[in-house]
Amino acid sequence: MKPISRLDMFDHAERVLKINDMGTYTVPTHGLYPFQWNWDSCLTALGQAHFDEHRAWTEIDTLFQHQWEDGMVPHIVFHKQDKGYFPGPDVWQTGRTVPTSGITQPPVAGYVVKRLVDHARDPDLAEARARDLVPKIARWHEWFHACRDPKKTGLVAILHPWESGRDNSIDWDDAFSRVPTDGVGEFKRRDTSHADAAHRPTDEQYKRYIWLVQRFRSLNWDNTRLHDASPFQVVDPGFNAILIRSVADIAELAERYGMTGIAQMSRRHVAEGLAALESLWDDRLGQYVCFDRPAGRKVDSASIGGILPVFAAIPLERVQQLATRIEALKARVEYLIPSHDPADPRFESLRYWRGPVWLIINHMIIDGLVRGDVPDLIARITSDSIRLIEEGGFAEYHDPLTAEPCGGGTFSWTAAMIMEFLQIVEPVRAGS
Repeated sequence: MKPISRLDMFDHAERVLKINDMGTYTVPTHGLYPFQWNWDSCLTALGQAHFDEHRAWTEIDTLFQHQWEDGMVPHIVFHKQDKGYFPGPDVWQTGRTVPTSGITQPPVAGYVVKRLVDHARDPDLAEARARDLVPKIARWHEWFHACRDPKKTGLVAILHPWESGRDNSIDWDDAFSRVPTDGVGEFKRRDTSHADAAHRPTDEQYKRYIWLVQRFRSLNWDNTRLHDASPFQVVDPGFNAILIRSVADIAELAERYGMTGIAQMSRRHVAEGLAALESLWDDRLGQYVCFDRPAGRKVDSASIGGILPVFAAIPLERVQQLATRIEALKARVEYLIPSHDPADPRFESLRYWRGPVWLIINHMIIDGLVRGDVPDLIARITSDSIRLIEEGGFAEYHDPLTAEPCGGGTFSWTAAMIMEFLQIVEPVRAGS
């Protein structure tokens, strides 16, 4: 492919977002992901806000129009039929008027809404839209604490690898091996017709993904029952950091708008979450690790999920230690930050979340590193992110060794994130 110049990069990113714009929601990329995905949509709004603030707010509003009665926001909204995707609405069978999946995704909405408010060029628009969204996002946060932390530990569990957003991470291997495959039956994957199979989860993993969907479906998607019924219950430090950060951001907005009850409740959750997160610190690896609830033990896996807690208000000592951890990774890759440590024999540089670089993660980690007074490291991650696009285009993710583009092409959140990175280097839009 022809390299993309930095001069043209912002305009190219805007074109990608407009190509994937379906009017009131954005698809991650045509073909591979033809519907609205939860955290994709929210992070995409950060890019849209650079050229159309109204459109950015509509993106998030559309997602929350499909919030469940119990507060959950599903990970996929199937706005229209597309037989090119599996598993579609006929597999999920959630009984919604507009079909949705029955699981959720990392709750970045609170963070995104506050960022849109703080950087708004139209403050009146931002306040009006945020006032409407804050109670809805707070309900989602409460759903997490009620349904995914039944023993009130301060940390929530994911019940399906897809909920993490890091579908096939090495973090899940041991816990996922407990998920059976009996009774799954035959199915035809569609993702490998749009992307190289070597870049995607394996068929064996897909069988287990589908078994969990069928298990939850058999319980009529009753979120009061799913936690204890799932053989896969993993406490992911990265997922919890995103939740903690979003809850903190919603607390700030709620306080600003006089929503005292939401603010107080949210601040309590933040304090409890930050205290509990420390139980996942691993001195040997110099980062946080996952916890396998059914097995009652930490997971020996040095993934990006254990660095992502920098996104929350963790102690400054931990921010510095995670910066040191990233510095160690610099010697092992050409482009930061790999989704898994290349020193681990399970590392795969091309396969989804087992090694490649994802710009959304780089964005959140840079945001957290600002507290750590490490400008050189921030500059390196920013520069690497831009170089990946120069070399490999707006792909879903990239090889950290070669910049080879992987997964889907012309990817919405990659375009949105590069707009964010370009603002760090040199604002390219007046008023951005």
